[in-house]
Amino acid sequence: MEERKTSKLHDIKETASDAVEIIRQIGTPGVQDSLNNVKDTATMVNEIIQGLQSPEIGKNIENFRLISENLNEASTKMQNTMQQLRETGVIDEATELIKSAKGKINSFDDGGEGGINGQDLHDVSTATKEMLVSIKDLMIELKVTVASSKKSGTIRNVEETIKEVSDIYKTTVAQAG
Repeated sequence: MEERKTSKLHDIKETASDAVEIIRQIGTPGVQDSLNNVKDTATMVNEIIQGLQSPEIGKNIENFRLISENLNEASTKMQNTMQQLRETGVIDEATELIKSAKGKINSFDDGGEGGINGQDLHDVSTATKEMLVSIKDLMIELKVTVASSKKSGTIRNVEETIKEVSDIYKTTVAQAG
């Protein structure tokens, strides 16, 4: 039993000695600097959390959501336009026209059989007109998409969000400085 008391007493002395060493280490300048850095970081994180809870940030998040929705809608419209162009064969026709024109241009070098004649020029002219009409239709569709985007306020929401984020950044930098 005496041995057990001695062992417990020895353990208590070691624990107390370790505690004294820990307290001594906490008092050193390096540990104090580290603790101050942790405190400063915690303060900054708390300020950021408070800033994120502000009404301005809530409005910015809502603006980002609206922007995202509008971009998704515009993307869908663009995809639908491209799909329509593919379905109507405009892209394939344009590709074939380019290949044909390239072949005809190359035939200028031949000078003989297979050279360009009046009918070939007429065919190229007709195909070019058809391609330009298709491009015009695409431009009209793109204008409608942009106009729709403007009506939904996407551009205004982006501008407001950028301004508010800039103001919050300036405020946070001023508080941190």
